[in-house]
Amino acid sequence: MSKSGMQKGKGKLKETLGKATGDRRMEAEGKADLAESKVREAGEKVEEAAEKSREAMRRRTS
Repeated sequence: MSKSGMQKGKGKLKETLGKATGDRRMEAEGKADLAESKVREAGEKVEEAAEKSREAMRRRTS
């Protein structure tokens, strides 16, 4: 599992527990973790696209 996936799970769990217990701080932390996971996931996608592009360029020049 990727780091963004783990972060997403952690955030969803915190948000759900915060809602269930009425702990607004934990709920907010969960939402922040979810937002962070989305940013991390976007970064991972950019890295993957860049690697694919590099590989394509290598194949063209070989």
